Parts: sequence; C-alpha cells; structure tokens
Amino acid sequence: MSCSENTNADAADPLEALPDAVAAAAFRRLVRHLRHRHDAQNIDLMGLSGFCRNCLADWINDAGAGFDKATAREVIHGMPAAEWKAKFHTEATAEQLARMEASLKKNGGAH
Repeated sequence: MSCSENTNADAADPLEALPDAVAAAAFRRLVRHLRHRHDAQNIDLMGLSGFCRNCLADWINDAGAGFDKATAREVIHGMPAAEWKAKFHTEATAEQLARMEASLKKNGGAH
C-alpha cells in the first residue's frame, strides 16, 4: 500500500462539511507540529499510524499542489528532505520495519 492511495471519503462524513479554510489551518498546524517534533521518526509514524511526513507530501500532490516529489517533501519538512534526513533521520531497526509493515496492512485502502 503506498502513501498516495486515495481514500474513499463518504459524502456523509462530517469531515467533508468542514470549511476548506478550517481544514487547511488544521493541516498546517499538523505539519508545523511535525516540523517541531523531529524526534518522531517517519518509521515510527508509519508503524503507529500508517502514514508519515513523506505521505503528507504525496497527499498534497494528490490534492493538486503540482510539485515534484522533492519540492512537496520540502514543503512538509520545512527544508530539503536530504537536509532533514542528515540532521534528524535515524536508521530503522528490524522491529520498526516489522511494525511499519503490520501497520500498513491495517490501512486497507484508506491511506
């Protein structure tokens, strides 16, 4: 399952009733929170929730941002992804990778 798969949003979902400005503000707050929490590694986010910063970068492109992958990741990371990786990335353990694989199976197309 990839980060770029679309969800099948139900038209009756109250999330769809949120004004775009409210949804955008919440999204920006989430991204800024993740920019602050460098200790939350992408592999851990994937293992817990089945998505990470790179998924968010894919999702903004899926929504029509029109960036190349590197630019989309820079928007989310707040710096070039290579710089973020050099400063904050840690190598994944076997346990983290296994947790991520199990988590991705739970996405069931909702990713």
